[in-house]
Amino acid sequence: MAVETDLKSLLIVTGMSGAGKSTVLRALEDLGWEVVDNLPLVLLDRLLATEHLGRAGERDRPVAVGIDSRTRGFDAQKIVRKIKRLRDAHAYDVATLFLDCSGPEIDRRYSETRRRHPLAEDRPAADGIWRERELLAPLRRWADHVIDTTTSSANDLREDIRRRFGKGEVSETVLNVMSFGFARGVPRNADLVFDMRFLRNPYWDTGLRSKSGLEKPVIAYIADDPAYETGVSQIEALLSTIVPRYAEGGKSYVTVAFGCTGGLHRSVHVAERVGQHLRAAGFSPTVSHRDLPGDPS
Repeated sequence: MAVETDLKSLLIVTGMSGAGKSTVLRALEDLGWEVVDNLPLVLLDRLLATEHLGRAGERDRPVAVGIDSRTRGFDAQKIVRKIKRLRDAHAYDVATLFLDCSGPEIDRRYSETRRRHPLAEDRPAADGIWRERELLAPLRRWADHVIDTTTSSANDLREDIRRRFGKGEVSETVLNVMSFGFARGVPRNADLVFDMRFLRNPYWDTGLRSKSGLEKPVIAYIADDPAYETGVSQIEALLSTIVPRYAEGGKSYVTVAFGCTGGLHRSVHVAERVGQHLRAAGFSPTVSHRDLPGDPS
């Protein structure tokens, strides 16, 4: 649920180095938050007690504080205790956002940027990643929000932050429908996953192999499977029933993922069809195809 920014909100942003903390803080700043990164913990109370000068109402701007293993005086257990005390000592609604990411992906990001991991200045990045994960474990367990950025682009992460922490009330659940290939792993942030590998595979037809699930010959091939109409219709009926329940429960966004072997044929077509069905039912889903070459998502 999006944070109500008319309250005095404090968000502690932490997590693995390389998981996207800087991207998150910039996104929050764009949303009107007051952002401070790597503030020594001993100064946190002083920051929150400071009266802001300037335009009326500025004192009520939400505050985001970035903390990670580089922060002076970092101790995960002490930070958890401090945050608990802040909830009682200040008129702030305190929450914690933890950014996670798989070790191999963090290693790849550091390798591409040629930066050194802050906890492995003279050793392989993998050593620092392992050490940092151990240090941050108490914060991850205690966090109010956890975002895994392993398969997310910077744009995906910014959009996620806008949905969670944007100003004002969220009038409806943001619905995302996506396709993917099991060969590249299941999307980590998917709420519902449907396996389309029960349908016959166009890949084995040499005339269709190079085409995608967006093209008519592939669609016709998939639709000709005897299990197609019954199976997909039942999925559509299920989603029509449960998506409104997510909205009623206050869930700000839902991601529905359809997978097949390579993420090129069956899952692509079914995601498109289900997206159209949900639009006709009054929803406004975004449809994307993670593993389809050239897809802008």
